[in-house]
Formats: sequence, C-alpha cells, structure tokens
Amino acid sequence: MSNEININDRNALVEVLSREGNKVRISIDGKKYDADVVMVEEGVYSILIDNKSHNIELTRTDNKNYMVNTYSKSFDVEIIDAESKYMKSRRQDDSHEEAVISSPMPGKIVKILVKVGDEVKAGDTVIIVSAMKMESEYKVKKDRVIKEIKVKVGDIIQANQPLVVIE
Repeated sequence: MSNEININDRNALVEVLSREGNKVRISIDGKKYDADVVMVEEGVYSILIDNKSHNIELTRTDNKNYMVNTYSKSFDVEIIDAESKYMKSRRQDDSHEEAVISSPMPGKIVKILVKVGDEVKAGDTVIIVSAMKMESEYKVKKDRVIKEIKVKVGDIIQANQPLVVIE
C-alpha cells in the first residue's frame, strides 16, 4: 500500500513493502528502509532504523492530518490518498481551470457526452469516469469549445491522463 505524504510542504511517496510483527520494510521516494516499530503508548512510537532510535508522537488533527513530534522538531503531516486527490481536484478554484480535463485517479470511461467542435456552457458535463466503485461527472467551469477527445468509452485510464482538451 502506498500513499503520498505531505510533510511541511514536502511531498514524499511512502510505501509499506512488508510487515511482520514489529518489523516493517518501507520505501520512501524509492529508498528502502528496515524498521523496528513499537507503540509504547497510545500515539507514541519507538522506531529503530539503522541502529538509530527515533521516538515520535502522532496527534491526529483531523481526518487525514497529523502533528508529528520528535525530540527536537514538529511536523505537519497530511496523508494524500486517492480520495484526498479527488476531493482536492473537485475544489479547485474556477479561475484556474486547465485546458485539459483529467481524472485525479485511475478508472474507466463510462460516457462521453460531447464531440469535437461542440460548444459547452459552464456546468455542462463533458465526460463520466467510473473509479473506486463510483461514477464521477467532469464538467466545464466556463463556456468552452471541445477541441479534442483523447479517449473512448470503455478505455481504462491512468490518474491525471488527459481525457478531453478544451479551448
């Protein structure tokens, strides 16, 4: 299982490769570490990596955000999973709409409601993608013209793959 994690405005890709008891093998931005992790009390962990001991305290600040305290530093940490990326993409400011419509997560094209040359109005649904057992409608935020359609119904898509180009 891998997640993107934002630590004090630095993004890192963290993946748990294996876990057996207290022994955990993780990858951080592709570099592998073997750790011995013990929860010494609720929210407090002792971590041994390369014969160095690290004590950390995790305090949940909301659903996917934590404050991580070490002996000398504190870090704001956000777990950025597929759901977080999806929700963030849906909240983006209207004034920053890209000329490309894409999905923040992999999925399958269910329906394309436009064709090249169509004039679409703000709020019109352009394409429907099925991802994580739900269908998401992607709409234009301003009046636009469909310039190019890069997929067809039934295509399996990757996260952030361009689907429709608009002018």
